[in-house]
Amino acid sequence: MLPIPMVRRHSLGLCAALVAALGMGPVGGWAVHGAADWPQWRGPTRTGHPAADEAPLMTLPASPRVVWSVEAGPGYASPVVAGDRVFVAEAQGGKEVLRALDATSGTERWKAVVDETFTDSQGPAAPRCTPVVSEGRVFAQSCRGRLACFRASDGQPLWAVDYTKDFGAVFVGEKGNSQGAMRHGNNGSPWVEAGWLWASAGSTNGAAVVALDPATGTLRWKSGNEVAAYAAPMVGTLDGVRQVVDFMADAAVGFEAQTGRVLWRHPLKTAFSRHVMTPLLLPDRVILGSHQTGLLCLQVRRDGGRWSVSEAWNSKEAAPNFSCPILVGDRIVGLGPQREVVCIGRDDGKLRWRQSGWITSAADKAHAGFIAAGDSRVLMLTDGGELMLFDTGGTTARELGRAQVAGVNWCNPALSGGRLYLRDGWRDTGRWRCVELRTR
Repeated sequence: MLPIPMVRRHSLGLCAALVAALGMGPVGGWAVHGAADWPQWRGPTRTGHPAADEAPLMTLPASPRVVWSVEAGPGYASPVVAGDRVFVAEAQGGKEVLRALDATSGTERWKAVVDETFTDSQGPAAPRCTPVVSEGRVFAQSCRGRLACFRASDGQPLWAVDYTKDFGAVFVGEKGNSQGAMRHGNNGSPWVEAGWLWASAGSTNGAAVVALDPATGTLRWKSGNEVAAYAAPMVGTLDGVRQVVDFMADAAVGFEAQTGRVLWRHPLKTAFSRHVMTPLLLPDRVILGSHQTGLLCLQVRRDGGRWSVSEAWNSKEAAPNFSCPILVGDRIVGLGPQREVVCIGRDDGKLRWRQSGWITSAADKAHAGFIAAGDSRVLMLTDGGELMLFDTGGTTARELGRAQVAGVNWCNPALSGGRLYLRDGWRDTGRWRCVELRTR
């Protein structure tokens, strides 16, 4: 498919030399690819695993040092870290705002407006989608479906597209029987890699998923007729084919990454399409699920040009609500439907252990963010702001340390260079916070 230029962009007068320069390394002396970057939702690979050179955590300080703490507007979006900046999204004055903070001091370097806020019964009128940083650009997606690109060094707007105006998606809000993202907003962060950006536009008019040029916003392809849910798309190789796997409102779908061709589709329906979990990809399997379907392992096979999907196992004990599980070795660790931390086998879906008492919220509102901490260890931030380190490898969870680092929050933290960047509070006001997890 030939690229089709988008008609709604900011700063169309930016010179070509400027756009080209963005993909050539540091901008204005700012290193855009630090050794321990956490540049997107759930880390460098969108799996909850930190950068390969991040030193493993063996224990936690009882009272981690607060490096800095700055005021934050309402929001659910998680922080990301790239180079010497932390990028955060919040609400200010009825706008969804993207901010760049200095990673060392928390000082604001720049701020940019992304879109108008959206209000519903699920929380504050504020951003719910985590930004993405790649090659000197930062991408922010609003609840209303506006995807905007900014220069990471100074916040200069580069381009923007609108899922409703440019691709025919429908956004009605919390009305009637509206489903997925059209009901509670666009939450799933786009995926960006060299020369490509894939986003869940959610249009049933042939643009369920779109592929854009991240430098210009130019359309590379659009495909599918699916309403977006809340899960972030994953890009990986299944049975030898690079593809975009998207957990959408009515199905899990695999799109060929370079062409957009729909390779396979597995129907999954739940009330109001509350599909939140970011899929986990294995060489020939996809692991995903919801509070009503259970945690599923889908076997994906290719026979020539034909694809098939079958269910390998289903764990009701590990059914995720809106907290994403993590894969550590041959085990999956997540938050089960009864607010228990559960560990199941990757290959058979069988329960290895369950741990109660770590999460104290009501089951339907319970949340935890999980980060791989080396070997079989997992770092967990509870929705009550308690940080816990535990080993997953035995027949029970073995606690290695805990510390109170924040108040109530539903945001996954970011781990970079031994420091944890997180949100403290989320409704009316809150704070962005950096805490030191290692003893120097």
